[in-house]
Amino acid sequence: MKLDRIDIKILYELQKNGRITNVELAELVNLSPSPCLIRVKKLEAEGYIVGYSAQVNVAKLGQTLTVFTEITLKNHRQIDFSRFLAAVEKVEQVIECHLVSGGYDYLVKFVTAGIGEYQTIMERLTDLDIGIDKYFSFVVLKSPIVKAHMPLTSLFRH
Repeated sequence: MKLDRIDIKILYELQKNGRITNVELAELVNLSPSPCLIRVKKLEAEGYIVGYSAQVNVAKLGQTLTVFTEITLKNHRQIDFSRFLAAVEKVEQVIECHLVSGGYDYLVKFVTAGIGEYQTIMERLTDLDIGIDKYFSFVVLKSPIVKAHMPLTSLFRH
């Protein structure tokens, strides 16, 4: 399926507000409701839309700690990457994990209840012997800019 500018606009609007009604969405993308709904269903069926969720204000829930961690593995065989990812994937506090270029292998984002919980997780991961050579932690003090949506209209200019 090749996306056109209307499909991109639908995706853009839905990522900003997944609870928007079809009628409101249709109006924003200049379609009538029926063709708009057909397009949304097709975008879902084709895997462009993988789900809908609520954005939770974590700060309202209490004290939390966000940590970005640079992780370097001892070895770089496919099995080493797979073993590491299998273990990290099971850690609920891991919000993002990126294989990156540069001086380390992975950039991992943790959200924990505090520094103690983060340290316990890292000690457990290093004790698991999943190939971690070293890691560096960067505690987030403040997040003045956090966007929940991608700049789809500028990424896919048609």
